[in-house]
Amino acid sequence: MKVVLRQDQESLGKRGDVVEVAPGFARNFLLPRRLALEATPRNMKIFQEEKKMEAAQKRREKKEAEDLAEKLAAVSCTIAAEAGQDEKLFGSVTSMDIAEALKKEGIEIDKRKVVLEEPIKSLGIYHVPIKLLPDITAEVKVWVVKA
Repeated sequence: MKVVLRQDQESLGKRGDVVEVAPGFARNFLLPRRLALEATPRNMKIFQEEKKMEAAQKRREKKEAEDLAEKLAAVSCTIAAEAGQDEKLFGSVTSMDIAEALKKEGIEIDKRKVVLEEPIKSLGIYHVPIKLLPDITAEVKVWVVKA
């Protein structure tokens, strides 16, 4: 039985490939889990439409991420933290703190997108990368000042 794969399958092929599989495997595994469609002309059209819609969605997401990256490049946020005499913080500034500071600036970012190798533990100016998409990263200037 010929089927069109809707997702990458390690043993069969990549998304969009038309492959020949055993009828039982198709009926009992691939089709019920919506991992594949039977390779009929109608289903091929459906798959092509899904592909076009996905491509349009990805273009929209990329455009939005690029716009947000430009906006983030112009933003700098200030975080006030308790510090000792040698400019070491009593606590640390984490990705959650940076996300909250950006929220106060009017930009909502998920804390998991803020890329910190390790928490900030001293006063100063930091350039913190924010990974919006796998190929789009923006930098935000973060000022850590004494409270």
